[in-house]
This record gives sequence, structure tokens and C-alpha cells, in this order.
Amino acid sequence: MNHLKKQTTPETDGARVLVTGASGVIGYGILKSLRAAGCNYFLIGTSIHRDSVAPAFCDVFEPAPPTTDPVYFDWLETVCRRHRVDLIIPGIEIDVFAFNEQRDRLAGAGLKVLLNTSGLINLCRDKWEFFQVIQESPLAIPTRISGSFEELADHFGRPFILKPRRGSASKGLEYIHSAQDFNLYSAEFGANLMAQPVTGSPDQEYTVAGFFDEANHLTATITLRRTLSAEGFTEKAHPAELPGLSEALSFLAAKLHPVGPTNFQFRRENGQLKLLEVNPRISSATSVRTAFGYNEAEMSVRFALAGEVPLQPEIRPGLAIRYAEEKIFYDRFDF
Repeated sequence: MNHLKKQTTPETDGARVLVTGASGVIGYGILKSLRAAGCNYFLIGTSIHRDSVAPAFCDVFEPAPPTTDPVYFDWLETVCRRHRVDLIIPGIEIDVFAFNEQRDRLAGAGLKVLLNTSGLINLCRDKWEFFQVIQESPLAIPTRISGSFEELADHFGRPFILKPRRGSASKGLEYIHSAQDFNLYSAEFGANLMAQPVTGSPDQEYTVAGFFDEANHLTATITLRRTLSAEGFTEKAHPAELPGLSEALSFLAAKLHPVGPTNFQFRRENGQLKLLEVNPRISSATSVRTAFGYNEAEMSVRFALAGEVPLQPEIRPGLAIRYAEEKIFYDRFDF
């Protein structure tokens, strides 16, 4: 299935790609997708977890210090020189934020990193700040960072939710039914937590991947209707049509100026789309998208290294179900 302008280019043929966070579902999903592309990529995976499954998906595995360690970027430069890395793809959110802060250093070291626009990455660090940018849109979910339990319950109904201002994958979300529930988190409310109504239902949740060119034009997309695992990642999904999506993405592109792979999460409520969050990166359903014909990791390598803008691929219908599986390493004997 040829969804790009060319099959190979001198810039991408045999490209050496380093993926961070390779022990996680995003990281090894990116590696799996690049391997599935059938190109001659040389893949380097990194992770702080030495006993992870990551080595099964790459040519070379490099144990990494934590991204917050003062030696991390020195270590990264050394690894990239050793393996002659052409492109770094961050596979965990903390790396997206850290690499964004270190853009000048990374560029000065001659390292190319797949990153969205700095403005969008910074905006997505805080969901309250993000809400303020789109609050006049029908896509916005009403949000507050002040008020008593009674005021919030009158405004949002019961239960309402408290959501971390920073974070992803629905982690830390709490349903508030009573003043007693609210009091457990009231010290964090405002500074770290924000309140929203319960919006839509879990069976009307959608994850949308879009790829945007340098002029913020959407060039390729896939929509999956999904259910979530307890960890907040996509557990079951199938390609779907979503009424109103084209208009929503046009508005968000004009407002947020995304470039490259960008993830949008929506719910439908009373026939209207509501935006749960935006992830300015490749997200956890990336290997599922690849299976349906949308290989955003491959698109990203060609976009970053050769300037190739992906075209809309044909999306194959079907149902994806994630399940537990084991990988046996016969040359390793301990963890």
C-alpha cells in the first residue's frame, strides 16, 4: 500500500532511527511499525528498564538513564554518535517535553528529533491553559479550577470529575459523588487538579491521528472508535467515521498550528464532538493504526528526513483487540 510520494529516497533508505521509551506501548509500537514498513531501517531502542521486552523490537538496545538525570543528554549524544543516528523519535511524553526544552542543544549537536511545534507542546503540558485557548469553541468541555463542592456540583451535576492538569492516558481521574469525595482532593484542586462534567460515555470515545505539513494542513488521518484499558491505553478499536470531524480538525489546526503526527481524543455527547485532549506526538494506538494501513512512524521518518508529505492511505476495516503475550529470550537468564 503506497501512501507516500515515493517508495524509497536516499535520505530514508537504511535510515538509523532511535526510539526512546522502547519498553512502553508507544515506544515498541513505533519500532514494530517501522519494522512493518519493510524498509531497511536500523532501529535503536532505549529504556530505563533493562529487563523489558524492548530488545525484541530493535536491532540494538541501549539502557538509558532517566530523562531527568543531569547526565541524560550527554548520554544521548554519545549513543547517537556511536550508532550514527539519523532521527530520534520520543516514545514517552516526558521525553517530548524534555526534548522540546533542549531543542537548541540537540540541534547544535547535529541531532534531528521528531517534534511537533514548540508552542503546541508547551500548551499541552497544562490542560487548564489548553482549555483557555479553545474555551469559546463548542468542542471545549466546561472546566473550572476554583469553587466549592456545592458550586461545582450545581454547575456540572453529580458525579463530576477531577482531572490532573498535567498527564495523559486518563491517569489520576477521579469521579466525585459527594463532599467527602471532594475533600480528599481539595488541597490539590486548582493547582494540580481541575473539575469537569462527565462527558459522553466510554462507548462513544474516539482517538484520531492526524498528520500535518509545515503549513499546518492535514494531509492524512485515521479515526478509531475505542475502549480503554485500566491503564488508560487503547484496548479495543476499529476504524470509524466521525460526523463533524473534518470541521473540528480544521478549527484545531488553525488554532493550534500542529506539524507532523498529532493525536486528538474525542467523545460524542448529544451528537456533538467534545475534545478530551490533544497529544502533540505519536500516541499509544500507533501499532493498531499501522495494522489498519496508517503507519505514522514511517510517515514521520520520511517527513523528517526527506521532507515527504504523506498522502491519505486506504484504511482497512477490522477490529483490533489487545491481549497479554510473552516474549522468550533464550540468551538471557535473569532479570
